[in-house]
Amino acid sequence: MYRSHSCGELRASHINTEVTLAGWVQKSRDKGFMVWVDLRDRYGITQLIFDEERTPKDMMDKAKSLGREFVIQVTGTVIDRESKNSKMSTGDVEVLVSKLEILNASVTPPFTIEDETDGGEDIRMKYRYLDIRRNPVKDSLIFRHKVSMEVRKYLSDQEFIEVETPYLIKSTPEGARDFVVPSRMNEGQFYALPQSPQTFKQLLMVGGMDKYFQIVKCFRDEDLRADRQPEFTQIDCEMAFVEQEDILNIFEGLTRHLLKEVNNVEVDKFPRMLYDDAMRLYGNDKPDIRFGMEFGELNAVTQHKDFGVFNSAELVVGIAVPGGNAYTRKEIDNIIKWVKRPQVGALGMIYARVNEDGTFKSSVDKFYDQEDLAKWAEITGAKPGDLVCVLSGETNKVRAQMSALRMELAERLGLRDPKVFAPLWVIDFPLLELDEETGHYHAMHHPFTSPKPGQMELLDTDPGAVKANAYDLVLNGNEIGGGSIRIHDKQMQATMLKHLGFSEEDAKAQFGFLMDAFEYGAPPHGGLAFGLDRLVAILGGQETIRDFIAFPKNNSGRDVMIDAPAFIDDEQLTELSLKLNIQE
Repeated sequence: MYRSHSCGELRASHINTEVTLAGWVQKSRDKGFMVWVDLRDRYGITQLIFDEERTPKDMMDKAKSLGREFVIQVTGTVIDRESKNSKMSTGDVEVLVSKLEILNASVTPPFTIEDETDGGEDIRMKYRYLDIRRNPVKDSLIFRHKVSMEVRKYLSDQEFIEVETPYLIKSTPEGARDFVVPSRMNEGQFYALPQSPQTFKQLLMVGGMDKYFQIVKCFRDEDLRADRQPEFTQIDCEMAFVEQEDILNIFEGLTRHLLKEVNNVEVDKFPRMLYDDAMRLYGNDKPDIRFGMEFGELNAVTQHKDFGVFNSAELVVGIAVPGGNAYTRKEIDNIIKWVKRPQVGALGMIYARVNEDGTFKSSVDKFYDQEDLAKWAEITGAKPGDLVCVLSGETNKVRAQMSALRMELAERLGLRDPKVFAPLWVIDFPLLELDEETGHYHAMHHPFTSPKPGQMELLDTDPGAVKANAYDLVLNGNEIGGGSIRIHDKQMQATMLKHLGFSEEDAKAQFGFLMDAFEYGAPPHGGLAFGLDRLVAILGGQETIRDFIAFPKNNSGRDVMIDAPAFIDDEQLTELSLKLNIQE
């Protein structure tokens, strides 16, 4: 037995007990006649004491040789700690060591294993196994485990069955690029890693499983950012004989359960917002509703004067920044510089101060009088002491720019409290999305999403107007889950694929197995998938996901710890019937 107790377990009640501990040396303090060592394991830290009056000389010398991250085992007696440490759970006691064994020495680590480390992200990713020893990462992984267990508990209580689906599947167009795997036994052919288990969960519904879930790895070869990884985890769910409202109720329940059990937060309301309203009021389909600053469309009250910038704009839109009149001119100029950054792309910003006495001062006073500016304030909901910020231009671009500005200003104003949770359902998405480059429509969600009842006929006359029987669950400005009622009729699925540009032959080659299954009594069904990585991060008070993943990739999709991806040798290439054609 390497240990009788953990390093976070000992209390005053253990005084005079002989214990055996094992762990890593956090740090040591050598006073010559006395040595203190902080011993750490996953559960906490216990202080060890060696002193020359009670410790044999050879053991004293060994204690003085201990370096950071040495792995040791000690046996000793729990004693009252003279200088107690209220910041440590074990701070009332220490262990007087009678036996010391070095299980493994350690070279000096490349960064300090502390909560506030001196290691940058790159070096910590290279030595991720050391980074995991730090409390912030360790606690994040434990937190993820807790969330996963609560998910399984809730869904199992709702009679869902967890079913595994394959990782080596067929490549199908689902929006992002597939990762592909060559097959040695089938020369020239490839598997694909699943972007989601979409078709398999639909087949499980055909198979009568009724309620399915899976905490599953998914893979997408796409450009990365802080909240994306090439491999990510979904809580994947599907139900048969359901309508949209059934699904929303079940997963509102799951979200409430997680917030209560994990964060001890009660949430009553899950508002429903139409996609069109989300875009009009917030400029994106995953609005953060913890704060206001809703958009006010100003075309009608700005395009009657000689200000060409507004007159030529497709959309003029403003927001009221609470307390923004207190900004200095320099601070407003910095906001204007921020919106003109390439990442945002605005050409400029007009503003109007709402003074405490009800008067207005704007950057375009030459063109707009007090009566005009009062209408700006009324439409944006600005009050005395606020600042109205206005952008203009092409509708979709301006909405995206204003959305970015709204979030940035809310961050600066401290309105995005990570301990406050505001869930929201966004519903009635467009079924199809127009690709402006090609002029062709593609599925906004995926090809298996059904249109809202009674709208199938619009596909022939006005495809852009068709609404999807789809829904996203948003939490604090992040999409944490999304799904839809699926098409379960072979003819309807064939019609949908035709409108998406698939020939009959292509549709059969790509999805023939699913359409064939629909001929054998496919039930009405629908589902939803949560992004587990993002959900865990938000519940944990963060918006980036890397610290909640044991071994994440960097922004280039590389695992710098194991140096992957990597080239394979010529013998493997030959076995797989592959030949590289790398352009210099």
